[in-house]
Amino acid sequence: MKKRKYHAGKRGPTSPARKMSIITLGKPEPILTTGTNYSDVWYDNEAEHWTLPIDRLALAQLVNLNAQHGGVLYARRNMVAADYQGGGLTHEELKAAIFDYLVFGDIALVKIRNGWGEVVGLAPMPALYTRIRKSGEFAVLQEGEPLIYPPEDVIFLKQYDPQQGIYGLPDYISGIHSALLNGEATIFRRRYYHNGAHTGGIIYSNDENMTDEVEQEIIGKLEQSKGIGNFSTMFVNIPKGNPEGIKFIPIGDISAKDEFQNVKSISAQDVLTAHRFPAGMAGIIPTNGSIMGDIEKISRTYQRAEVAPIQNLFKAAVKDDREIPPHLWLNFPDSSGSGDE
Repeated sequence: MKKRKYHAGKRGPTSPARKMSIITLGKPEPILTTGTNYSDVWYDNEAEHWTLPIDRLALAQLVNLNAQHGGVLYARRNMVAADYQGGGLTHEELKAAIFDYLVFGDIALVKIRNGWGEVVGLAPMPALYTRIRKSGEFAVLQEGEPLIYPPEDVIFLKQYDPQQGIYGLPDYISGIHSALLNGEATIFRRRYYHNGAHTGGIIYSNDENMTDEVEQEIIGKLEQSKGIGNFSTMFVNIPKGNPEGIKFIPIGDISAKDEFQNVKSISAQDVLTAHRFPAGMAGIIPTNGSIMGDIEKISRTYQRAEVAPIQNLFKAAVKDDREIPPHLWLNFPDSSGSGDE
């Protein structure tokens, strides 16, 4: 019987065929995880109000997820309210109304009437829970039956949305993904250090002189390296051991490969662009010798281009309502250069 010859690198006729292996390292996750998917507005007959174009709870939570986004929103609110000279809203009520207007894209001001039906004050309605009905009525959601306000009792201010005309839409929508990416990058890095993942790798040992006691001690030290004290140095002593008997094989070096700084920098700039907010006023430190410009000139320009229009919007919405007496008008100085008081 003749022996079959096999060439190196070639399979014999009876060798089983090798199958391709697929290793899954993690489940894919959606890019947008906060429920801020833009959808059509439709009427909910059961709840008796128009649905929202975007999840308002997600928008409210986004304020606290990103430093630039939240910081700019508070700065914009403060700048609009800084020149308020009094009227139908207290300073705190005005700041609440402005903040809701910026965060959610609209705000409803309810008229407070006395026993004779005369308007004696104004109050902002919580935009997070305010909904609109087909009848034009405004409903404020709460436990049990909602609070219902007739349209003649409400002054409704909203930012324009070309896709629907029921609710407003905030002007920073284009920066939501960047705000989420910036926050998630920070959370990832924080968890990375908190969990001790920067010490991650493979401890490889082939030293015959290592006793079971030493091996267990090394395992114990590795387990203690997570969390607090995860930068501790480990000392291993094996008498007459092999110098190559223990090796540490790092899995990866996040400091060099995750582009953390670039992600943070680019996404932060995107957020400021979405808000049209100057980097110098946001506390951004110039890099590579760049110059932010004259902050005083930038501030005056921003006042005219972004702050004054919101002030004038609130002022005109209240002033143009014939039921509102002059002493309840919202008073702001003329900062737009138009001369309109």
